[in-house]
Amino acid sequence: MTDVLIETLRSALTVVLVVASPVLLIGLVVSLVISLMQAMTQVQEQTISLIPRMLAMLVAILMLMSWMFGQITDFATEMFRMTP
Repeated sequence: MTDVLIETLRSALTVVLVVASPVLLIGLVVSLVISLMQAMTQVQEQTISLIPRMLAMLVAILMLMSWMFGQITDFATEMFRMTP
């Protein structure tokens, strides 16, 4: 029973990591680019980096939503199939 629980939790965490990582990586890249631009221009305004990062992550979520939904649906189907 414990092995099944551990395997289920491992699978759930893997799905969360796979689904969230593209959006987080896009946010990281946008933040890095904005930070470099701020350092080059010596403009240190926090809201300048927030808005483009939020927009980029929103666009990424909208573009990847069907893939994310497919990953989560596959995981849920597998979990329901394992239920006795």
